[in-house]
Amino acid sequence: MPTPSHPGSPETVLITGASSGIGRATAIQLAGRGARLVLVARGREPLEEAATEARAAGAAEVVVRPADVTDEDAVRAAVDAAVGQFGRIDAIVHAAQVMAYGRIEELPREVFETVVDVAIHGTANVARVVLPVFRKQGAGHLVVVNSLLGSVAAPLMGSYVTAKWGQLGLVRVLQQETRDEPGISISAVQPGGVDTPIYFQAASWTGSTGRPPPPVYSPQRVARTVLGTLDKPRRIVQAGLFNPLITAGFRLLPGVYDFLVGPLLQRMAIANDRVPPTEGNVFGSRPEGNATEGGWRSS
Repeated sequence: MPTPSHPGSPETVLITGASSGIGRATAIQLAGRGARLVLVARGREPLEEAATEARAAGAAEVVVRPADVTDEDAVRAAVDAAVGQFGRIDAIVHAAQVMAYGRIEELPREVFETVVDVAIHGTANVARVVLPVFRKQGAGHLVVVNSLLGSVAAPLMGSYVTAKWGQLGLVRVLQQETRDEPGISISAVQPGGVDTPIYFQAASWTGSTGRPPPPVYSPQRVARTVLGTLDKPRRIVQAGLFNPLITAGFRLLPGVYDFLVGPLLQRMAIANDRVPPTEGNVFGSRPEGNATEGGWRSS
């Protein structure tokens, strides 16, 4: 973690996607070590709930800033508010993301583009706003929550795969472009299946809702990986035991991988319910569905 503004003072961390899932779990764990937090997501109500939990967990201070990461002005306002109140930002945990299920030919263009926009343009906006702050400070750490699907492909998840591959490419470019400032770190954390609400909050044109593929990890476990990455910066960090094996199969045995991935995904990552086409939370916050955990079996 970059050195705070004064020795012994709390670290200041801005978290996007802080109202649900991995972002919310990360906020609570950072609160447990007395951090000052700036919580960012689209909906104020679930952000306030997350802020209440963070204060109860021990956060030094918590600021709530509703913002959509695809809105650069809103991201800039959140960062400016954090710097204005706390004097600096030690780290950004960028966890904001939406998801959609459906074949490329069936998924509405607007849904596909929004999923991609949140990952790629949202991440670019965060970087564009915060890197000048980090350069002025001479230090700072941006941790982007990516995905195993940033390194492999899966049918029915084309928008998300495109989003996460593009996001990981952007992270690698940012790592190259900040080599001139040794105090700045850029990291990507790649979870596999995680027990969060994103699956049933997702848009779907498959006739069913999604679910996390096994093994399913708790958001708290992934949050611990994020905190470990903040403490010890690395380029790309896996948050799934089988991620390296799955990635190796995708790269080294593409024919076998493609033969297996469709049936396995249909059996293990698509629920057996029946739902009409839904836009989920792609175009706006659905506060009633936001929570740290999704109710899936976790480990």
